[in-house]
Amino acid sequence: MTTILVVDDSTTDQRLVGGLLGKKSGWEVQYALDGAEALDMIRQQQPDIVLTDLQMPNVNGLQLVSAVKSEFSLVPVILMTAAGSEEIAVQALQQGAASYVPKRRLAQDLVDTVELVLSAAKEDRTHAEVMSRMTQQDCQFILENDVAMLSALARYLRHASRSLQPGDENAHLRIGVALEEALLNAFYHGNLEVDSNLREVDHKGFYDLARQRCEEEPYSQRRLHVQAQFTPTESVFTIRDEGPGFDPSILPDPADPENLERPCGRGVMLMRTFMDEVKYNDRGNEVTMIKRVDTATANPA
Repeated sequence: MTTILVVDDSTTDQRLVGGLLGKKSGWEVQYALDGAEALDMIRQQQPDIVLTDLQMPNVNGLQLVSAVKSEFSLVPVILMTAAGSEEIAVQALQQGAASYVPKRRLAQDLVDTVELVLSAAKEDRTHAEVMSRMTQQDCQFILENDVAMLSALARYLRHASRSLQPGDENAHLRIGVALEEALLNAFYHGNLEVDSNLREVDHKGFYDLARQRCEEEPYSQRRLHVQAQFTPTESVFTIRDEGPGFDPSILPDPADPENLERPCGRGVMLMRTFMDEVKYNDRGNEVTMIKRVDTATANPA
């Protein structure tokens, strides 16, 4: 049974979120009215994941993210953002939240986001132990247009990163989220050329068009090229699609709270927040992401 703790001082929003999550078999939903009550519940029994509002009395969402990261580093936190909370949401992402979902997009995005983060969080630590003696790892992949394969690759790369860079588990979880977002962007918007604006106005139509293009040329013949290098001090990931590319200068600034609620750029927002460096080639069909090791976290006194 997967336990999900929903933290929100609005009982109406609690019912909405609970109804969406309750449709998934094997998910048990618990509720807290603010961050203080949530921390008491987590200390008694750790949930698998926390979904939290940001603007709450007593202990707000930002304070809750900080406390959970400090005391329960293996418990991921997803933010539920509303208009007016953009600035605090950016701070919470920078301080350790694993992802976010705008409240106006809960029906479309909540379950998918929870599944993605849960998948990243439930790792096989035995694999990391076996790999922990390696001093450097370099790998390259060429992938067909298969969503399941993208998720599997993101998990593998996160395992490899943790093997060479043990320490902050939350940092590795965030690496996995950033990788999956980058791979999905390259898949949907790069190789398949499906406009993200379509997803905003027609959720089903977006994915129907993607499935159709997976069977049509030239989209079906395109591949994703992924390179990764891991050392004890940093992880470097390069993802290239075979689409026409785009102008990287038009990407939204992830540090600007006004961009949090924009329909486009959510993946880039998470990538730039969770990685230390994100850069594109001139054509815009290749992204390189670098995550450096926090030596203080990786080697605690």
